[in-house]
Amino acid sequence: MKRDLPETGDLVIASAREVRGFGAKVILVEYENVRGFIHIAEVARGWVKNIRNYLKEGQNVVCKVLSTDASRRYVELSLKRVNQHQKREKISEWKNEQKANKLLEIVAARLNTTVENCRREFADALVDNYETLYGAFEDAVESENWLPDVNDPWKEVFVQVARENISPAEVTIGGELELYSLESDGVLRVKSCVEDVSDRNVRVTYQGAPVYRISVVDKDFKSAEEILKLKVDMIIGRAKEVGVHAEFKRT
Repeated sequence: MKRDLPETGDLVIASAREVRGFGAKVILVEYENVRGFIHIAEVARGWVKNIRNYLKEGQNVVCKVLSTDASRRYVELSLKRVNQHQKREKISEWKNEQKANKLLEIVAARLNTTVENCRREFADALVDNYETLYGAFEDAVESENWLPDVNDPWKEVFVQVARENISPAEVTIGGELELYSLESDGVLRVKSCVEDVSDRNVRVTYQGAPVYRISVVDKDFKSAEEILKLKVDMIIGRAKEVGVHAEFKRT
């Protein structure tokens, strides 16, 4: 279940409400009635001459929680301690949760009930299980038999709404294969190693002698890694049979 207050080290979305020379007063958009402050020393690395070059009223930013005061529902925040990767992931997570809340409104309308009732009856439990509501919608799309022990009417509607609005998640992994032979027919031998390896999930492309690129697209990292290993082992096995040097590098 979503916590009532963030913890030290959490990443949060903060909306600037008042920006002054020494820092910015903010509210946390993901939490109810939680205020925060970003001191000018935590705005950017190095000396900040004008805080408004980095932060303006109404702007939403990703911050790291430095400390919390539960009695005041107040947090100290840092803007400079969030890297670009963390920023992108947090914004994506936030947008997904906003989308999930909109989808829950659709579910509620089709069940002829309120969003609050949906949260009490099943949505809060889904958040407990999946950490986010969007995670539950994603799993409803990807699973052939989602929550097999649940037979309540809301389940069918939830799955229907999920499949109408969310595309199955995909991951892409891959690496480089070094393949070469010094024999006169070496090019043909190398080509025989990668022949018919590509399929719906796997793509092998020539990058320039002696490198081939192999990419795998699948629903999750575990299954993608299994497919990648199977295909690489197949290529290396063929290479040994025809006297081709083969070396794989994960990238």
